[in-house]
Formats: sequence, structure tokens, C-alpha cells
Amino acid sequence: MVQKVAVIGAGVCGLISIKACLDEGLEPTCFESSHEIGGLWRFKDEPEPGRANIYQSVVINSSKEMMSLSDFPAPAELPNNMHHSEVLLYLRLYAQAFRLPQHIHFKTSVVSVRQTPDFAATGQWEVETERRDGRRQTAVFDAVMVCSGHFTKPHLPLRNFPGIESFKGRYFHSWDYRNAEGLQGKRVVVIGIGNSGGDIAVDISRVAEKVFLSTRSGAWVVSRLGQGGLPADLVGTSRVDAMMQRLFPSWINRMVEKKLDEAFDHRLYGLKPKHGYFAQIPLVNDDLPARIISGRVQVKPNVKEFCGSTVVLVDGTIIDKVDIVVFSTGYNYSFPFLPSALQAQRGEQLRLYKHVFPPALTKPTLAVVGFIQSFGAINPLAEMQARWVTRVFKGLTTLPSEETMMKEIEKDTAAIHPRKCNPHQVNYIPYLDSLAEQVGVKPNILWLLLTDPRLALQVLLGPCTSYQYRLTGPGQWAGARQAILTQWQRVHQPFRTRVVPEPETRPSSRRSIIVIVSCAALLCSFFSPLAFFRPPQ
Repeated sequence: MVQKVAVIGAGVCGLISIKACLDEGLEPTCFESSHEIGGLWRFKDEPEPGRANIYQSVVINSSKEMMSLSDFPAPAELPNNMHHSEVLLYLRLYAQAFRLPQHIHFKTSVVSVRQTPDFAATGQWEVETERRDGRRQTAVFDAVMVCSGHFTKPHLPLRNFPGIESFKGRYFHSWDYRNAEGLQGKRVVVIGIGNSGGDIAVDISRVAEKVFLSTRSGAWVVSRLGQGGLPADLVGTSRVDAMMQRLFPSWINRMVEKKLDEAFDHRLYGLKPKHGYFAQIPLVNDDLPARIISGRVQVKPNVKEFCGSTVVLVDGTIIDKVDIVVFSTGYNYSFPFLPSALQAQRGEQLRLYKHVFPPALTKPTLAVVGFIQSFGAINPLAEMQARWVTRVFKGLTTLPSEETMMKEIEKDTAAIHPRKCNPHQVNYIPYLDSLAEQVGVKPNILWLLLTDPRLALQVLLGPCTSYQYRLTGPGQWAGARQAILTQWQRVHQPFRTRVVPEPETRPSSRRSIIVIVSCAALLCSFFSPLAFFRPPQ
């Protein structure tokens, strides 16, 4: 029987996993190599090898309502798209509210995770750890939750860029970038147009002489600002929207692309990709179009080679006198502490059932949490994974056979590859609902329509926030209904720094409206069919 659980990492996924264990009556012990919680969202003045790092200007792409955890809405006064320091503040509040730090061993790294000799019978693991002072310790746990993230090992594909060894300037991976200090007046090439590449190109362009953003495939660029200036990810993320996308994928894709091109023509700006909008995660950036139109950023095709301080592009274009090259070329995921049998083979992806469980284990007592990407916020997805995992650990939910799990993995892989998606990319609401069904917390829309129509309409037509998965079932939270009904109030709150009064209707206009409505009512009553059947007076 599972009781003691090792949780590796105290970032968002680690904190979520500790709480999920506590909710199910398990005993979590979390190992965190740094001195504090936060993981990715803890800014470091200097990069720390083996840990995720962010740059100084990072603002989260997801709005606070979409990224909030299911039983802990972000405070109303926090901005809708938070700076990394505010995300860390939210995580600290979450950890304090549920007393999570007391279960964390800080400054302690996990060296190895091994199956015990009697694993087939017990499913237990030997977890070896090392403290900062060099002391090592091994303990036995009934289960393990891997929450160390996958933005720790930068991918720097120098072999793809002939002549890089002759480059006279300085080059580094986006993992090393902190701010634009020291780049004033420089000529900079940023390679890669993911979210980091777009952000860094914009950030540097405020001080550099010129920034060239090199992309192999282009990208669809979306703003954090939606209709009326509200957070864009609160629009188009309802259950009805998900149903429409499933029923009419091509039409919805065309409509989204048309809407994006109305903001600015992606072809004109040199950004339009060959792939459709839903094939890959878009670039979230409010400033890039403005930097392009002002000439501070120039979009360029892929780099062919380097020749001293010259960069040659695949179309024959030459960029002279380049001082700095930033490689925003992604990350290689790495879980070096896991047994080799659970590592991905060379050239292959890590194969996990529903992106969580290794299918070959005889006992499902090891799970990976947060190893996914999505068009929506990761926090609710990882939280649902953790809730599912702890139920599996306790035996309250069972996994299918290894054969069935492998078939589902193959099916998912086949569905993804034709669209050239990231293999760890999931569809937001369908994935959430699939795990919620396993946990027993998927909202019953029909029942809500019969018993609570006001709430049902919010669940069906409003943004699919995580609170929906606390309405019923295991882990039910009494505040979930209120959290859903007040979510737009929390969205509006940060804007109220200067309240502008609503315009008053002038008396003459008001009188005109009253006259028009009265006349219309009189005409309707006069010509109403019922008028012909009134009894004589």
C-alpha cells in the first residue's frame, strides 16, 4: 500500500503534487535543490546550472484566472498577466495557505531513483539524495512523483551552423539571458521564434542598434490583449468553443487566422508560417509587431553559416558586423536520476501513458507531472495530473494493461506527427476532461442546467477555469461555485486604478427614449392579434 511519496522539485508542479498527496492522506517528502520554492518562476541574477532560468522582463502568457489553481484563486488585486515576481508571490501564498514548505527538504538534490530488489511485489523505490554539504542519504519510498521540469538543459545545435567556431562576436543560449545590459548599440541576431526568442528580440531591440530575428518556419503571433482589452485567453476557451473546434476544425482555423491577420498581415511582416494556427503553440507577444513596423526588429530566414562577424542566411542575404548571437533553440529534457530503462532512447521521445505514467512498470508507482505543452495554461493541467496520480497510487483508480496503454500512446503519436506538433502537446479542455473523468470530477453540465442554470451557463459558455473541477467529486471545494461566478470581478479589479464614471444619459435623450418605447408599446398592443379578440366593452 502506497503511503510515503517522494516528490522531486518544488516548482509549480512540485507544490501541486505535495498538496495532492496531502489531500489523499499520503505522506509527501519533497526534495528541492535550491533554497526556495518557485522553480522556473524564481528569478536568479546568475544562471544556475541544472535549473530553469528566466529573464528579468518575463511576464506570464496565461492570465491569472486561467493559470490559477483550482481551490486557490489568485488575489483580485494582482494584474491579469503577472510579472514573474508576482507569479512567485502567488506560489508563496499557495504554499503558505496549505502548509506545504514543512514537507520540503531544501538544498537537497536527487542523485538517483532505483527500484528496490523486491519492486515487483512492493513497487517501492530507493531515492538517493545529496545535500549542499556533500552528505548523501538513501531512503525507501512507496512512490515517486517527478516534478523537475524540462527547461533545464539548453539545446544548442551548433553543428547545424557551419562556421560558428569562426564567429568573432559572442553567442549564448536564451537560458543565459537576463537583460539587455551591455548590449547597447550592438547588432544582434536572435535565432528561433518561440516565445523566448520573440521576447528577447523585443527586449534587446530597445537598446541595440539593430536586432535580426531569424526563423526557419515563422509563427502565428497572438496578443495578451483580447476584445475590449480583456485577457485574450479568456475568450475562445469555453466548452462550446472546444466543441466547435472539434466539429469544424478547418473552418475555426481559418477564422482564427483571419482574425490574427486583421491585427497585422503576417505575410507582410514576414512571419506567416506554413502550418495552421492549431498545429503549433503560437508566439504570444504584444510588442513584436510594433518593433517590426518601427524597424527595430527585422524578421529574417534561417541562418546558413557564419563567416567571422558575418551571418549568411539561406536566401543569400548577408548580415554584416554581428556582435551577438542568441540561440533560442529550445531545450533537451533530461531526467538523469531515473533508471536507464525509463529514459528515452536516442532519437526517440519519452513514452508516457497520458504523458504521465511509464507503461512498462509492473507497479504504477512512478509518475511524471507537468511534462506537457498546451494552448492553455499548464498549471491546471499539471494539477489534474497530480490529482489523478495520487488516486492511482492509492489504488482508487486503476490503469489499463501495458498493451492498451502502448496502443493509446501510438494512437496519440500518430495523430500528432502529421501536424508536426510538439509530441508533448495536448488539447487543453479534452485533456483536462479525460483526466477529470478518471478522478471523478468532470462537471455534469446537464445536471447543472437542471439544478443551477446560472452556474451551468458559466461552466458551458465562460472560460474553462480550473475551479470547474472542484464542484463535485473527490477534493470538492465549497468555494468553487463562488470562484466561478466571481471570476470576471477578479479580472476587472486590477484595471480600477482610475475609475472613469459611466456617461449620464441627457434628459432630452431619456425623454426621447421613453416616448419611442411608449409609442412602440402602443402600436404593438393596437396591432396585436389579441386586440381583435377582445370582448366588447
